[in-house]
Amino acid sequence: MAGNKKSEKHNARKGSRQLSPREELEIKQRLKRKEKKSTIIKRAITAFILTIVVLVALVGVYLFSFISSLNNNDIISAVKPSSNETVNILLLGMDIGDAENTSNSSARRTDTMMMINYNPRTDNINVVSIPRDTLIEVENATDGKGNKIPYWKINAAYVLGGEEEVIEQVQNLLDVKINYLVEIDYAAFRNLIDAIGGVEMYIDRDMYYDDDAQDLHIHFNAGETVLLDGQKAEEYFRWRKNNDGTGLAEGDLGRIKNQQAFIAKVIEKCTSPEIITQIPSILKAVKENIVTNMSGSDMIYYGLKMVKNEGISMNTLQGDNERIYGQDFLVMNPSYNQSLLESLKITSEANKSANRSGYSIMVLNATRVNGLAGNLSIELENLGYTNVSVGNYDKSKESKILSNDKELKKLLSEDTGINDLSKNKEEEYENYDAIIIIGEDYLTFN
Repeated sequence: MAGNKKSEKHNARKGSRQLSPREELEIKQRLKRKEKKSTIIKRAITAFILTIVVLVALVGVYLFSFISSLNNNDIISAVKPSSNETVNILLLGMDIGDAENTSNSSARRTDTMMMINYNPRTDNINVVSIPRDTLIEVENATDGKGNKIPYWKINAAYVLGGEEEVIEQVQNLLDVKINYLVEIDYAAFRNLIDAIGGVEMYIDRDMYYDDDAQDLHIHFNAGETVLLDGQKAEEYFRWRKNNDGTGLAEGDLGRIKNQQAFIAKVIEKCTSPEIITQIPSILKAVKENIVTNMSGSDMIYYGLKMVKNEGISMNTLQGDNERIYGQDFLVMNPSYNQSLLESLKITSEANKSANRSGYSIMVLNATRVNGLAGNLSIELENLGYTNVSVGNYDKSKESKILSNDKELKKLLSEDTGINDLSKNKEEEYENYDAIIIIGEDYLTFN
């Protein structure tokens, strides 16, 4: 018993012995190193956060500048889509036109023509390439000698009647409404590709073509992977045949496939994390080199839809080859393009649903802006609602949808963009299936 107590005392003294000076020094050094490491990590995190803040601030400055100063150059006015209506953006790649006078814009032809079709309901994007040899009919058009010629290639539409003629012809071909127009020449194209840091492309065939008049010289070897800067990208984008006449068996259709593959690589590049550092350069290139009737905010909005979307469908308008006036034309055949044309028409008209017609809707204007309720009622009727009434309401900042029908609330939210959903407790309007209150915020998102 006594021995056990002695042993316990010995162990207690052993466990609580004083540290030697050397041991104390080692512990202090370890703590100091640990504290230093922690400080370094904190500083690194702080530096990273500050870098992000600075980048965001810089991007914000450029975004503001971009939104407020896009070049519309007296271009034709945009046709703003209705709520949840399919949006069509016509993209024109312009050639230099007059090789002797590159400032002569009236002589420019559309070397590349694409329509971007965005469906806000499904978030699907269709890109339709229109071959430049596509046949169009232009009333009262004449050649350089004054002879009336009704049939032309679509790349001549700009020369014949400017933006209005191009839009009219594309609308006739695709049976759609063009909302926005974007014009980009090859100088702008080069600047944009340089702004994103170039694009890597695999070259699957020899490309050798020289055109001294346009100062165009294309030299690529099959089997190599090339980082295409702006100049090289233009060369790749425009090539379709070699000096000896060899090249793409499909001519312009083959070139379109190359262009679509290139665009896919551009989208891939723009979705990479490092692109954030290039945003100021990209916005600067767009602002200085592109002519459009889109607002800066719309261009950013739809641009983000493009780069974030994983379901982009690339299409080319199909047709039959015919020889007219000694020239080769592509005559669009509707039967070849039936599924494509149908997919483009998923608009407010095509999305009419039978279940919409049975509802009774009251739209109330809770702002001081006249006509909002009436305008929305027209949009709803175009969507298939057949029983829509309008009225006024006490002033409100927030837009709301009131209904006791869960499915109807969801449907109306999709159709109007209003996300504040509640049950209908308004006794005055209890006989309606849904009440839509238009608040002041409606002006900001519609």
